[in-house]
Amino acid sequence: MSALRDALRDLPDAVFADLLESDDGYVLVVDLPGATAETTEVLAEDGRLVIEGRREKAVPDDFRYVREDRPLFLDAELPLPADADESGADAEMDRGVLEVTIPKRSDDAARTIPIDEGDGDGSDGDA
Repeated sequence: MSALRDALRDLPDAVFADLLESDDGYVLVVDLPGATAETTEVLAEDGRLVIEGRREKAVPDDFRYVREDRPLFLDAELPLPADADESGADAEMDRGVLEVTIPKRSDDAARTIPIDEGDGDGSDGDA
């Protein structure tokens, strides 16, 4: 999980994020003020969490920016912890706060491999 913690430290200063962990999973909370579910995309694949979000700002008629310190286009690629189950990830956006829930793989993820019974005569079946 230290790779994820390190990646969160590398986010732009204007982006605030919390990472929580329980026995069952992780919750990543990212403040994206002005962003909505429609302007934000979250993708979990190949052991990584990709978040792209943008803020939509309205400029009043007859005004133009002299200075802009509130731009927001977040394009972050974060490594998931090794025990994260990206296939069960879920995300929710509420008032500019993105919450991504990622369950941990259960211990029963191991799969029994069936063993086929041979024909018993010791031959490989070729005549």
